[in-house]
Amino acid sequence: MIDVTVTVNGSVRRAAVPPETTLLTLLRDNFQLTGTKLGCDVGDCGACTVIVDGMAVNACLMLAAQTDGRQVLTIEGLATKDKLHPLQKVFEESGALQCGFCGPGMLLSAKALLDENPEPSVYEIRDALAGNLCRCTGYSKIVEAVQDAARMRQTPQAHEAHQLEMHGQDHG
Repeated sequence: MIDVTVTVNGSVRRAAVPPETTLLTLLRDNFQLTGTKLGCDVGDCGACTVIVDGMAVNACLMLAAQTDGRQVLTIEGLATKDKLHPLQKVFEESGALQCGFCGPGMLLSAKALLDENPEPSVYEIRDALAGNLCRCTGYSKIVEAVQDAARMRQTPQAHEAHQLEMHGQDHG
């Protein structure tokens, strides 16, 4: 067994695991953080994407021991109990996701991109999301949601103007 101490979503967590344990297994089975999804288990689908020390990684390909002493962000750590993360809010408002299975990986890949590059081009967004597969959408709304989130980070007024442009005025 290997002792692993990792900071997950801001909390220091410890576990003793076999050396072959992946980060995905550590999160889901040891820490009961099931928002990180098991998809292909070979790094092709992105359903297991988490952020380790600021970089998006496939949790199914990283060994738990490799995270010892590091910072991990999962989908459970993106929002607070009272408030969605701005990316989650934009994805929800724009209907970017359908079934939601790919959502955690898409959101965390997008967050890692925007943290590194606050004004990405469409090409850079597509490149950052290329490792995340979605069988429900055509990806257009996902890319648009990331663009909208980038605009929103720059100025809330730009986000509101874009929402009016895309959806019209609310007559409710």
